[in-house]
Amino acid sequence: MSRHLMFNPSGLPTARGFSYGVLAAEGRSLHIAGMTGQKVDLSFDDSLTDQFQVACQGVADVIADAGGVVTDLVSMTIYTTDVDDYLNQLTPIGVVYRQVFGRHYPAMALFGVDRLFDVRAKVELSCVAVVPVQVDL
Repeated sequence: MSRHLMFNPSGLPTARGFSYGVLAAEGRSLHIAGMTGQKVDLSFDDSLTDQFQVACQGVADVIADAGGVVTDLVSMTIYTTDVDDYLNQLTPIGVVYRQVFGRHYPAMALFGVDRLFDVRAKVELSCVAVVPVQVDL
């Protein structure tokens, strides 16, 4: 369960897999650099879903390294070079998302872009988390 408050007003279409708004609890803002599907060995899988999984795990790893948990995530912006492929992969992408973040759905947006920094990347995540204040950072 998130310590942040998620808002999905009744006058808007039903939010599925995201929240319209997040009121972050007290804490320190963690701005996470664009995370792609690049693996430690600098390779990329061909599948957008596989790249999405690597990127999600990278986001979770950064949050953990900062002393937080995945439910501290308050915002995710998704950039993809192929919106149609993303839409066609919604079911497996949802499975991968829930494997990393559970049923925690922050505010999200998705943008189609011509390309990303590394031409092999099909997806990039830019995220913000709010991590509880800790004295031992």
